Amino acid sequence: MSDKSLVRSAFDQAADTYDASAALQREVVERMAEKLEIVKLEPLRMLDVGCGTGYAGPFLEKRFPKAELVELDLAPGMLRATRARQPGGWKRWLAELQGKRFPVQVCGDVEALPLASESVDLVWSSLALQWCDTLDQAFSECLRVLKPGGLFLFSTLGPDTLKELRQAFAGIDGHAHVNRFTDMHDVGDTLARVGFSSPVMEMEMLTMTYETVRDVLRDLKGIGAHSLRDGRRSGLMGKAAWRAMEASYERFRTDGFLPSSYEVLYGHAWKPHGEPAATDKAQVIDFHPRTPK
Repeated sequence: MSDKSLVRSAFDQAADTYDASAALQREVVERMAEKLEIVKLEPLRMLDVGCGTGYAGPFLEKRFPKAELVELDLAPGMLRATRARQPGGWKRWLAELQGKRFPVQVCGDVEALPLASESVDLVWSSLALQWCDTLDQAFSECLRVLKPGGLFLFSTLGPDTLKELRQAFAGIDGHAHVNRFTDMHDVGDTLARVGFSSPVMEMEMLTMTYETVRDVLRDLKGIGAHSLRDGRRSGLMGKAAWRAMEASYERFRTDGFLPSSYEVLYGHAWKPHGEPAATDKAQVIDFHPRTPK
C-alpha cells in the first residue's frame, strides 16, 4: 500500500526535474494519443487524471478542440508546472479574446475525485494509476464521474516493469526497492468488476537504455518514481551493498548499455447506459510493439 503523503511529496519535489527525465512518459502519451484518432466521441468535458506537467493536454485539445479540459493531479507542484506551460499576462488575455479555452487545474486524488457524478465524457490517465492503493476504488471513481456512454482511456505499468533493477536488488538487503505492479489480466478483470462495459487491454514492452545504474536511478528520481510502498528501506544503502547491486545489474548490459524495461498496459472501456454491465470480460489483445521514437 502506498503512503499518499509520500507520493504527493515525491512528485512535488520532482516537478522541476520531471520533464528532463520523462522520455518514456512522453512516448506513452503519444502512443495513447494515436488511439484517440479512431475514437467516435464528441466530449464536452475531458478529465486528465494524473496530468503531471500537462504534456497530454495539447494532444487532447487538438483531438477534441470544443471540449473543456480538466487537469487533475495529486501534487500541487505538478499543477504549478502545468500552468507554467501556459501563456500569461497579455498573451493569455489575447488568446482568450481569440476564443482560446485554457484547462482547469484541480488538485485531487483519483480514488476520491472532487468532481460531480456524470460530469465528464472522457477520462484519460497516462501512467498514474500505478500509484493507487486499490484499482477498484480508482476505477469506481472514474466510472462515477463519467456520463453514460463516456470513455475511460488509460495506461499503467505491469509486473515486468523495472525487472532488471528488481533482480539487481534481489537478496541485497531484504528490502523492497522497486514497486510491484498489477498484472494486465487483473486490471481488465477490475474494469469489468466495477461495472465498465466492453473493456479492452493491450500490452507492450518498452526499453530505455542507460550508461550506468546511477543514470537509471537518476531518471526514476527525476520523475518522482521512488519506491513508496510498505517494505521500503528507510535509510541509505551501504557502499558494499551498492557495489553488489551495481555488479548484479551489469549482467544485463547489452551493446554497451544497461536496459531498463517497462511493461506498459493500455486499457479502454465505456460507461454503459443504464445498469452497469458487471459480467463483461476484458478483451486482451496481442499487441505488436513498435520501436520507441
